Amino acid sequence: MRFRYAFQKIVDLKMNEKTQAEWMLSEAIGRMKQEESSLVELEYSKRSLQEELQEASTRSISVSDLLLMQSYVDYVDTRIQEKHSDIQRARTVVQSKQDDLTGKMLQEKVWTKAKEKAYQRFSFDLMKKEQDGLDEMATNRYKAPSTY
Repeated sequence: MRFRYAFQKIVDLKMNEKTQAEWMLSEAIGRMKQEESSLVELEYSKRSLQEELQEASTRSISVSDLLLMQSYVDYVDTRIQEKHSDIQRARTVVQSKQDDLTGKMLQEKVWTKAKEKAYQRFSFDLMKKEQDGLDEMATNRYKAPSTY
């Protein structure tokens, strides 16, 4: 007799949902890392622009060029602030995906445990049937008259 779990499709579904949640979390972490990398690039760009602006102020340069450079530094600074907001949103998404994965893992564990318990009951019942059969054979052998 072979063990067949009646709710195997649900167990498989829960495993697939967990795998999908892992992929979604991985994707969200990738996006967050990308945003953080972009922030680092912007901060580097801002530092180099500020150094360039500092150098330009020591040599003779027109005021309009200085103002243009300063406005670009301000623009990069605004982009940095926006990037901080983007990173915060990405972290929120990552946290949400982690919570979702935790829930999916818990559901999978519940269904897997239910399957394990069903298998244990099946094994116990099978062993009990085998033992009952052996006991009956032993009883019949004991009751049978000896033909010596």
